[in-house]
Amino acid sequence: MGLRGFLLSVLLLAGLGGGPVVAQEKPLVRNAILTIDQDRLFKGSLYGERVAAEIEADTIKLKEELRRIEAELVAEEKALTEKRATMEPDAFRALADAFDEKVQEIRNAQDVKARSLGARMEQERAAYLNLVLPVLGKLMEERGAAIVLDRRTVFAAANGVDITDEALQRIDATLGDGKSQEPTPEE
Repeated sequence: MGLRGFLLSVLLLAGLGGGPVVAQEKPLVRNAILTIDQDRLFKGSLYGERVAAEIEADTIKLKEELRRIEAELVAEEKALTEKRATMEPDAFRALADAFDEKVQEIRNAQDVKARSLGARMEQERAAYLNLVLPVLGKLMEERGAAIVLDRRTVFAAANGVDITDEALQRIDATLGDGKSQEPTPEE
């Protein structure tokens, strides 16, 4: 080994294993960036499970209501069809048009109800994320992190930067199923 190789070895040893060569101004950050799986953070929490169960129950009620209405409309359509033979064409057309309008109104009302269930889920998710920010902030502080990203936006990450499981444990311990939280204002 020549003098150049010897000097390079000494410099490497001094920089890597021999302690700090230059004083650092900022402390080292263990995991500057952390990740979470937002879907699992919500769905896997007691809060998210409660919301999903409530919305599923409301969806079942909506489907039952729709089946009942559908049966009523089928019966009404059958009765209207039976009247057709005994009615003047213009009178029948007026009844048929009124029936069609009624069906459209019912369909629109049911669509509004179904969309409101989806909107409610999004409102609950937004409220949940606002409630869990302090828990995520504490995890960031403990890990020395500056940012938390959704896993879906990360191409590759080292093990240990995903805090979803730890966050879920702390969130469930803090919020439970969220029933005792202040109700969220309607937007």
